[in-house]
Amino acid sequence: MELPEGFQKMMDFGLVEALLGRRSRRFFMGAEIPDGIFAYKSKQAPLPLSELEKLLVVAACAGNTSWHHMIFRAQRYAPHLSNYAGAASGRTFPSAAGFHTSMTFFTDDEGVYVLNNRDAPATAERDKDGNLNLEDVLNALKSQITKLQNGRVGVPCEVPYIEAHNTWVVNKPGTLLVMPVGDLSQHVLLGLCYMLQNGMVLTDDINKRPIPGIEKYNHMLAPQSVWPITFLEQWSMAELAAELSTSCYAGALMLQAMGLGGWMFDGVDPLSMLGASGNPNVPGLGFRYDSDERWPYPNVTGLKGIMEGYCPPHYPTMRAAVEAICDRKFGKGGPFNTTTPGPWKESAKVRGAAEVHPEEFRECVALQAQYIYDTFGKFPGTVPSIFILTYLQAHHLDLEFYDTFFKPGSYLTTHAGHMANWHKL
Repeated sequence: MELPEGFQKMMDFGLVEALLGRRSRRFFMGAEIPDGIFAYKSKQAPLPLSELEKLLVVAACAGNTSWHHMIFRAQRYAPHLSNYAGAASGRTFPSAAGFHTSMTFFTDDEGVYVLNNRDAPATAERDKDGNLNLEDVLNALKSQITKLQNGRVGVPCEVPYIEAHNTWVVNKPGTLLVMPVGDLSQHVLLGLCYMLQNGMVLTDDINKRPIPGIEKYNHMLAPQSVWPITFLEQWSMAELAAELSTSCYAGALMLQAMGLGGWMFDGVDPLSMLGASGNPNVPGLGFRYDSDERWPYPNVTGLKGIMEGYCPPHYPTMRAAVEAICDRKFGKGGPFNTTTPGPWKESAKVRGAAEVHPEEFRECVALQAQYIYDTFGKFPGTVPSIFILTYLQAHHLDLEFYDTFFKPGSYLTTHAGHMANWHKL
């Protein structure tokens, strides 16, 4: 791959420069603000990101960063290795206890894509100084991207699908829109496993009762250790929101180093983006959704063959979903399978030090999960099964807009030199 001059400048760009230089820079080549104090129409035609630019932004948001180092110890079941994690590798953003339940979608003028690397092994090994080769990371990333459809994601730039302050700028020609999507059903299941590993089970704080049959597992619990259903589900949603947001924040820092405009935000209706607007002319990403009179909003559960939530209708029962969770953790390629490589001198020994969830453990987790599903008609019961919150948009800045309205310093030297360094213009 022939690399432009801007690539090396990006590699030399400092973290502190990226932190202090981060700013939402929304006005792109081809944009127009039709009225108000910032009324302006770009004299430039929209310029889509090059393939390399797209790969770099997506890699910053969700690239594979080699093997997860694991959580070394939990007091309650030491000397076994903590076995919370859902994936053997890490990505550019943190995930609570290594659950890693999100996947990354993105769209541009050419189509809608998904990066399927959530359960991928390390795609590059670190050298003795801890470094990864970025070109190796990008080559692996490219092989893990699947095109889902031609053309931009089907969400029109108008209210109520896009927030009123974003209708002039979001998902326009020439822009790249990155959309991390989280499986909150899987995250809550992993949270139930985490709880039981630490001697806790749920209680139904909405209907004011314990989970029927949970007394069978009292010998596995710490005294009076219960969590309300609403607490676990809200806590899980907060953890997953952090996962999605730090993914976009990592991408936002990369924009500064590359000299691209853009920003991270949440001003898109989540149901419309996922495909549950109810309007056939607004297909969004096309996820399945269901409605029920008990729910205030439709519930999105998955995209068939691409990202299916760990809940019905994608699994016949919650027990089946629990088995799928265990297979992800302990099966081939999982973080606690002895055949999965790793970063340690004795990787098989380390991975084998985790205790495989026994039958009784799985029964207890499934009992609680099935109770939630039966009681509320979905899993989780009080929060969405599939969750989207933050987005990252990347585009080429129209510097004339900033020169017209701002004092010097509104953009960085990387922005000033981007067209020459990346496109020889």
